[in-house]
Amino acid sequence: MQKTLLANARIATLAPDHAGLGVVENGSILIDGGTIVAIGSDGRLPAGDATVIDLQGRWVTPGLIDCHTHLVYGGDRAREFEMRLNGATYEEVARSGGGIASSVRATNALSVDELVAATLPRLDTLMAEGVTTIEIKSGYGLNIDAELRMLRAARRLETLRPVRVLTTYLGAHATPVAYKGRNADYLAQVVLPGLEAAHAEGLVDAVDGFCEGIAFSPAEIAVLFEKARALNVPVKLHAEQLSNLGGAKLAASFGALSSDHLEYLDAEGAAAMADAGSVAVLLPGAFYALNETRKPPVALLREAGVRMALSTDSNPGTSPLTSLLLTMNMGAVLFGLKVEECIAGTTREAARALDILDRTGTIEVGKSADLAVWNIEAPAELVYRIGFNPIHMRFFKGRPGFV
Repeated sequence: MQKTLLANARIATLAPDHAGLGVVENGSILIDGGTIVAIGSDGRLPAGDATVIDLQGRWVTPGLIDCHTHLVYGGDRAREFEMRLNGATYEEVARSGGGIASSVRATNALSVDELVAATLPRLDTLMAEGVTTIEIKSGYGLNIDAELRMLRAARRLETLRPVRVLTTYLGAHATPVAYKGRNADYLAQVVLPGLEAAHAEGLVDAVDGFCEGIAFSPAEIAVLFEKARALNVPVKLHAEQLSNLGGAKLAASFGALSSDHLEYLDAEGAAAMADAGSVAVLLPGAFYALNETRKPPVALLREAGVRMALSTDSNPGTSPLTSLLLTMNMGAVLFGLKVEECIAGTTREAARALDILDRTGTIEVGKSADLAVWNIEAPAELVYRIGFNPIHMRFFKGRPGFV
C-alpha cells in the first residue's frame, strides 16, 4: 500500500497520555501499510515518497466506534411503535404479536444472505458518519441455527465494507415462548450449546446477556459466564437498565469488558466496575425511545473512576437509531456528559469496551489508520449539531472511502 501523508490538520489524538482531546495543531499524520507511523507538526514530517493530502486545516479524530449494537435482524417494529402512540399497552402490543417476539419471527425467516442485505443500509448509514468499527450482537434468533446465522451475517459484513466488526453472542437475550418459565432449560439446551457451536466456528469475540427481572437472573448469567470463561471468551452485560439486580457487580467479578445501560447502578456496582476496569457503556437512544426518566448515574461513575463509552444500541425495538453523532448529542443533553466525554466515549473508551484499544480508538503511532476528517471549526460541533453530518473523509486501515 502506498504511503500517505495527511498534512495541515488539527488532530484530536485522544491519546490517553495527553490532556483533554490530545490536540495537535497544524499537524500531520504519516500512514504506511494501513498503520500510523508518525505524527507531528507540518514541516517536521518529510513527505518523501508519500502521497500528500492537504486537509486545509480540517479536524481529524479517530474513526468512530459503535460498541453496542444489535444491527443484524429482520423486519422492523414500526407498527407497534404506532400502536403505543395510539395508547396501546405493553400487553396489547404483545398479544398482537409485537415486542421481541416479532423480531425473532422476522429474523428466523431470513437466510444469512438476506440478513446481510437487510443490515447493509443500516451499516452504511453509520459508516457515512465516520464509523470505522462496530460491535454486533446476536440475540434475535433464540435458537442455535438462527443465532449462528446472525453471527455469520455480522462476520460477512466486513468482507463487503471497509469496516471492523466485532461479534457478540447474546443467546441469553430473552426466553423464547417454548421455554417460558424454564430459563434453566433454555440455557442448558440452547444458549450454552449455541455458544460452544459459535465459538467452534470462530464467530464469537465476546459473550453478553440481559440481566433483568424480565430476562435472566444474576445466578443464571453466572452459569453463562462460567461457560464463557471456560472457552476463554470475554464477557459483557446488559445490566441495571430497569432495576438493580447487581448485574454490574456480577459482571465485574468475571472481569467484564463492560456493563451497559446502568440506569439503576448503585455505588457498590460502580466500585466493582472501577476495580475490574469495566467500561460503562451508556445508551441514550434506548433511554429516549423508551421515554425513561431514570438516568444513569454519571456523577457516580466519574467519582468512582469508571470509564464511560457511548453507543447507539441500534435495534428494532427500543433504539432504532443509526447515528452515532446524534448519540453524542443525546449523551450530552440527556445525560450531562461533557464534549470531551462524548468524543472519547465514541472513540477511545468505545475501543476499551471492545478490548481493541491496542489497535484503534486513538491516533497514535503503531495503531490502525482509522480516521475521520471533519468540516468543523471546533470538536464541540460533533456533539452540538442535531441531524447534520460534517464528515469530509473517512479512512479505514489507511484507505479512504466508505465502500
